[in-house]
Amino acid sequence: MDEEYDVIVLGTGLKECIISGLLSVDGLKVLHMDRNDYYGGESSSLNLTKLWKRFKGNDSPPEHLGVSKEYNVDMVPKFMMANGALVRVLIHTSVTKYLNFKAVDGSFVYNNGKIHKVPATDVEALKSNLMGLFEKRRARKFFIYVQDYEEDDPKSHEGLDLNKVTTKEVISKYGLEDDTVDFIGHALALHRDDSYLDEPAIDTVKRMKLYAESLTRFQGGSPYIYPLYGLGELPQAFARLSAVYGGTYMLNKPECKVEFDESGKAYGVTSEGETAKCKKIVCDPSYLPEKVKKVGRVARAICIMKHPIPDTKDSHSVQIILPKKQLKRKSDIILILEQITYRCPFSNNLNYGVPLQASSLLSFTEAETDKPEIELKPGIDLLGPVEETFFDIYDRYEPINNPEEDSCFLTNSYDSTTHFETTVKDVLALYNKITGKLTIEQTYTDAMQELDLSVDLNAASATEQEAA
Repeated sequence: MDEEYDVIVLGTGLKECIISGLLSVDGLKVLHMDRNDYYGGESSSLNLTKLWKRFKGNDSPPEHLGVSKEYNVDMVPKFMMANGALVRVLIHTSVTKYLNFKAVDGSFVYNNGKIHKVPATDVEALKSNLMGLFEKRRARKFFIYVQDYEEDDPKSHEGLDLNKVTTKEVISKYGLEDDTVDFIGHALALHRDDSYLDEPAIDTVKRMKLYAESLTRFQGGSPYIYPLYGLGELPQAFARLSAVYGGTYMLNKPECKVEFDESGKAYGVTSEGETAKCKKIVCDPSYLPEKVKKVGRVARAICIMKHPIPDTKDSHSVQIILPKKQLKRKSDIILILEQITYRCPFSNNLNYGVPLQASSLLSFTEAETDKPEIELKPGIDLLGPVEETFFDIYDRYEPINNPEEDSCFLTNSYDSTTHFETTVKDVLALYNKITGKLTIEQTYTDAMQELDLSVDLNAASATEQEAA
């Protein structure tokens, strides 16, 4: 360990592992360390024993729940948009060869006390029971406008400059009712609050188009896909990428103390009496708590179930959004159901020779109190009987340091979005700060254009079809 590296990365969360992989591909000498004995950090997938140890303080889960190692319960409740930024990064880096995927069965929204399928196209709008007859027609016209909109084709703009007019102004043109605006903004565009209504409409239209495009990528009932063996597979896959290009990994390294010189610049990391020197440090907030500030909290519930959520058409993997207006809250509640089976979460394919055993349900929201069991109750009440439930609240952090002064590049905590779009934006922005390869303006937009989706997820799709 007493060597010198270009970059030392601390923590094996998804963000840190993507950065590690990209830097290794660039030819930098990377050392990647973690105080835990497993990959993933806050984005890990835990077996039953580790889940019990983390939330119950012991490693003795009930026997009736089955074998511990067959569980992959995610700590960060997110799905991947099938046409989104993370998929593009996976394809661009060829990390797909390390992963298997499954399409998520359904996407639903809670409205007026009932669960409804989210309509994403003009055809689905006409079939939806979320709206009355005349509202369906108005919504259909709006969906057609969004589907046909192209930034470089003025004819599709219908006289509207979406970079200037607000979302509220665009929606008012179509006369949509408040409940319709509510599910469009929160279940289709996936906004976390209502500030988008007073912001330029271009962002909402792009979000809706991403949802619709993702919906058509696979023959599923939602725009989402998912690693077959849990989200913990994602950081491990990028760790493999880093290792292929010469990156060195060390797990179960206690302390991992960042060392600073007299000028305040980081020059290495000490663990177990050895110091590895480096030019730059990349880490999650837990390794340098004095260089971050708390920006929010997320209330989370993890439930072990043995049945689908009622009124979701017996879907074994779903997302349900409970918009804040429906609950009279400041933020939405999200439910994400993931199927758990022996050796193969999400699949009950008989070729694997195993039946469905259980499902894990993750419910989360921006915490508004110190009582997650009360805040998340509206979502938990939709589930029916559950085997076990774990509640907690975790803090979200953002860095406050100047990397030019201390050579430390910290990632943000995972937010309460349902997908990885903001995660990839954070990663690309940090990669830009470390390498200076892109300007801030180019970081996300140009990178997404360069990450060619024409390759498609052929390998992943073929694997998915075999497993589905």
